Amino acid sequence: MGAMIGIMLGFAGWFIVRYVLFGIYTVEQNERAVKTVWGRAEREGPAIDSANLTEEEMERYNFPRVRIIPPGGPYFKMPWESVYKVNIATETVSIGYDPQDPSVNQGGQVLEAVTKDQLNVGLTGQIRYKVSENNLYGYVFGIKNPRAHIMGFIHSVLREKIANFEAPSEPMIPGGEHHEQRVEGISINDLRKNLSDINAHMVAECKASEDRYGIILEDALITGIDPPQEVDSALAAINTAHNHVSSEISVAQASADQKIVQSRRAVEIETLRAQAEVEPLRALALQLRDLKKHGPNALSLYVKNLRLGLLRKARRVILEAHNG
Repeated sequence: MGAMIGIMLGFAGWFIVRYVLFGIYTVEQNERAVKTVWGRAEREGPAIDSANLTEEEMERYNFPRVRIIPPGGPYFKMPWESVYKVNIATETVSIGYDPQDPSVNQGGQVLEAVTKDQLNVGLTGQIRYKVSENNLYGYVFGIKNPRAHIMGFIHSVLREKIANFEAPSEPMIPGGEHHEQRVEGISINDLRKNLSDINAHMVAECKASEDRYGIILEDALITGIDPPQEVDSALAAINTAHNHVSSEISVAQASADQKIVQSRRAVEIETLRAQAEVEPLRALALQLRDLKKHGPNALSLYVKNLRLGLLRKARRVILEAHNG
């Protein structure tokens, strides 16, 4: 009888320690928790509807909304319940990081890609991401390794952009014709000058990662694109020659613009000078027309008055003699 009581007390003690004391848990400030009952997550609403997914993707990633346990506690769970805690703090990793094998990509520091002109380049930089509270089901239950999925997704988006990237043409003169300011066939120059556009493209393309994997890509910061060492010197020589040609073109363009401005100014000056010479003649013609309206003798009297004015100014007058 005493042995039976001891067994029952021991079982009761084990049950209290195992399922009562260990059933109490808390959630930290940077954590969120999801509880399952008999292996099924507690749901809170209908499936997530996102404009970032296609109809085919909506069927594949049709994840329900789960009840989120906020920070605090202590909370209690029954023996048939399980709690999954998730850290939602923003994480920063290198662009070449691979969760499945951290040793690849030069220890996760450099991601290799191929440009449109078949040049192997090394990409360096960082990305910032965090777990989405709106899709904890996708992060905890939908994907086996969500971090590996999001990194693979980011790498594929970036490599596709690098392989097909073409810099937009920029006009040399505002309002003028477009002129391509890049070395033809050397796409790495375009990539280096447009890193901000590439980063923005990655963030835009990865908006669907929240609904797919439950991870939000907050920012992409690609800071360097370097070619192999064996072609670096050749590329530097090409860039130097291109810069020299661009400088000569700019000087020629500036000289041509200056000559055009000078020519326009000369035309304006000559036009004004011609107008200044013609204007007195026009005024005289109008004056003579008005005099003619006052009678047939008005014009002869006007000419006589002008002649008298000229005679007063003259020092010597020679008159034609009339025989008669």
